[in-house]
Amino acid sequence: MLPPMTATAPALTRTAVNLPALGMAAAATVALAAALRAPLAATVAGFVVFGALHNVLELRYVLGRFAQVLTGRFLGVLVGLVTIIALCRLLALPRTEILVGYALLAAASLWCLKHRPLLLAAAIVLLAVAAAGSLAWPAHHFVVFTHLHNIVPLFFVWEWSRSPAVRAVCVGWVLVIPAALLAGAADSLIRVDGPVKFSPAATPLLDGQMAARLLAVFAFLQTMHYVVWVWLLPRYAPSATRRFEERVPALTGWRAWALGAIAACALALILLADYSTGRGVYASLATYHAYLEFPVLLALVFTLRKGQQS
Repeated sequence: MLPPMTATAPALTRTAVNLPALGMAAAATVALAAALRAPLAATVAGFVVFGALHNVLELRYVLGRFAQVLTGRFLGVLVGLVTIIALCRLLALPRTEILVGYALLAAASLWCLKHRPLLLAAAIVLLAVAAAGSLAWPAHHFVVFTHLHNIVPLFFVWEWSRSPAVRAVCVGWVLVIPAALLAGAADSLIRVDGPVKFSPAATPLLDGQMAARLLAVFAFLQTMHYVVWVWLLPRYAPSATRRFEERVPALTGWRAWALGAIAACALALILLADYSTGRGVYASLATYHAYLEFPVLLALVFTLRKGQQS
């Protein structure tokens, strides 16, 4: 059983509690307008400006906030598996990536449920069934994975904040607004502003109006995903940063931001030279922050005790 987490964020005053909620609500309003009228421009511009930076800041938060989860031999196993996934993306081996991705989930399940054999057995069976489906329909797998990655911040914000306002706003932008868009509530406002190949949400599985809805949903969720990792948690969860800096002194203070900015500039240069190559390089490096989220989520569900979030 994982030891209880220590409080890693100070108690917030009534005024401070509302600032994150108001900020996210304002950001969601702007993000929704951009996603409806120019989804591809919002997707590409956000990716170029914030893609690399949010990778660095998310890893900083997760490695700081959940230091007792991502540590020791377990962290070594996860990093090794994610490195294989990164290589699979560079070499365009999607089915191998799927297999290794499920192996990572199996390793995380074993770590979280090693003292709960019935739950572990159920988890392994579920993963085996899901893996079979993913291998049978790999295009579906990556579309679903891409969209799931954008809603993961809901769980991290929920774990971090006790504020009903913050949680309500997060549920609104993660679940309610995307559901309304997919149901067609804003069809008259959606405008596809370029070739769908420039969006990670592009899929041969759907076309017509549903494809346009998915593009808008992805642009909206990606923008809000960046808001969480680049503004909300760096601003309002400084204790996670402090814990990370204790682990990695070389990236204290402004250095993490500088690393993200340098990576963003390098990525922009590659994208300008060859957009497809830039996307491939980014997708490979982004596996570290994307795949490390899921073992942490499993730990949150199965091992972290109630009442230990700050």
